[in-house]
Amino acid sequence: MKIRTKWLRDLASMVFTCYYLIAAEQADEKVRKVRGLLTVDHLRVSWHKSTTPYLSFVTRAMRPKLTRYPPRAIRIPRPGGSSYRDPVNAWLYFDGPLAALKNHTNVVLDVPGGGFVAMNPRHHEDKLLGWAAKLELPVLSLDYRKAPEHPYPYALNECFDVYRTLIASQGRCIGLSGSTMPRVVVTGDSAGGNIATGMVLLILENNESQRHSNQEPLPSPEGLILIYPSLDMNIGNWMSDEQMALIQDRRTRTRNKNVLRRKSEDYYKLTPDTPHPSDDEDKPLSPPVIPKDDSIVTVDDKSLPPLKPPTDAELEMISKPTFANQSTTLASSKPRLLKTRLAMSSMISYFNDRILTPEMMRAMIILYVGPHARPDFSTDYILSPLLAPESLLSKFPKTCFLTGERDPLVDDTVIFAGRLRQAKHNLFVQRKELGLLKSKDAFDEKEHVEVTLIPGISHGFLQFVSVFPEGWNHIFRCARWIDEIFEEREGRANTSDSMNDENERMISHPSHHQYQHHRHHRRMPTESSGDEDRPLEMSTMSNIKVNGAVDGEVNYFTHQRRQAAWSSRPTRNGKGRGKMRKGGGENEHPREKSMVSLASEEDLLGRRMKELAGGLIGMAHDGVQTP
Repeated sequence: MKIRTKWLRDLASMVFTCYYLIAAEQADEKVRKVRGLLTVDHLRVSWHKSTTPYLSFVTRAMRPKLTRYPPRAIRIPRPGGSSYRDPVNAWLYFDGPLAALKNHTNVVLDVPGGGFVAMNPRHHEDKLLGWAAKLELPVLSLDYRKAPEHPYPYALNECFDVYRTLIASQGRCIGLSGSTMPRVVVTGDSAGGNIATGMVLLILENNESQRHSNQEPLPSPEGLILIYPSLDMNIGNWMSDEQMALIQDRRTRTRNKNVLRRKSEDYYKLTPDTPHPSDDEDKPLSPPVIPKDDSIVTVDDKSLPPLKPPTDAELEMISKPTFANQSTTLASSKPRLLKTRLAMSSMISYFNDRILTPEMMRAMIILYVGPHARPDFSTDYILSPLLAPESLLSKFPKTCFLTGERDPLVDDTVIFAGRLRQAKHNLFVQRKELGLLKSKDAFDEKEHVEVTLIPGISHGFLQFVSVFPEGWNHIFRCARWIDEIFEEREGRANTSDSMNDENERMISHPSHHQYQHHRHHRRMPTESSGDEDRPLEMSTMSNIKVNGAVDGEVNYFTHQRRQAAWSSRPTRNGKGRGKMRKGGGENEHPREKSMVSLASEEDLLGRRMKELAGGLIGMAHDGVQTP
């Protein structure tokens, strides 16, 4: 029924919504008819109901007072080198005056969902206002352009350009001071989760290309928060062995037990009389029961004499490892794909979901891709981040997932989380084998991936916190994740800064007491361990600046290093380091004394260094730098 008058259409929308909440059978029949002839107008009208004047008034009345300041509409300019010129619309959620933004360096960049075709940040205000109030940080939510008017990859490029502008301007585009590089945590829900993950993949790919061209890389986000994300555009019916192996991993089996139970029920509810396998069917079989009377072993009703205990030689031969035994043990210790039963994907398993159905998903994908693009759904990992290569997944920031267990997209969450965990673990093992990590270090999954599956909940539950008050707990759970990511990053930065400051202080302001008790320095790999005459010393050159010493001035730090080097060198008689020569005293280093007094050796060293380095720095033989 088409109603042209807007106020009457909004009123009728509210009346029919209340009616269909009571008349469930009529609602199901209406939904079935609409889904049979689904259009983009149907999707937009149904999903934009929350911003109609009457429903928005009810929503604001039921929402707790979170912030004192309303959201602000802003426009983000495109960065230099972008293929587009139109600025990107966004909404800034910040509980404070604009002048207070200069005191912040952390930003939350949100990509809201809406099936790629509908909704803007104002339809997600419960989540955004909750984060702004809880975190007391600026939350920038993007109002990217929607399909089918702007098909893929327009929205993805918009979000990528906003991130580049945010980094290039150091936050000045949204009101930050611009004195330091802002730290960014990216969030996305549903279709926004797809775009947010694709944006992170673009950032990582961009860094790889810039590294090869010796350009400044684009800093990666500090973290990624994905709420019931859509990560696979290739809607399939069946789960592969690789996907089931990730879900059935022993480290995550407890968390995914309800997902696995649902996949088993898809088959066994059709055959209720078929015995169900136990949950421990993948465990090794128990050993056979040994009879109590082992003096007689019966085989085909023939009695055999009792077995004699093995001799020492036989035991040694049995325990001695052989190549065949080692190969068998190695093969059994390697991880292998689990032999799984036939399992349907969650999109097909929850075919009759009231929020998200395969027809709606198919329509959204067609509208998002557009009529002219022909992507390869089996390889395009920017469109389907679930297919991203492990080389990029190993570089991902910490990623947190929040999804309902009855969500048709729950497989995307558990599979992508499993792939991230696997890539991070493989990188950890590789670094450990190279000696970059300590042998006692253990892999901590929570440093890289966190997954929360909510029992009995379907898709889009954060949109209904007015009728689902428990949703506020999940909104604040995401806020805690964001806060923990920022605190962890600031802790690492403070530790690094304190170490750098201490090193600079020790080098720039050495104290006599400090160097008096640290004579034995760590020898560099290039230092010689023999008893050569050490004809030249770099620290005694009059034309080289060393820690502030220039024009023949040698500071205390340089003198102490030279004294420690001479005191620790082996003597002529080979009696070890740290021993003075016979009859030694305070002036028992004649070669050191002669080195300081002989200007010819310094001139020789200077000429040699000019010959070696002159070609590298563009210095001609006459001492004039070439252009």
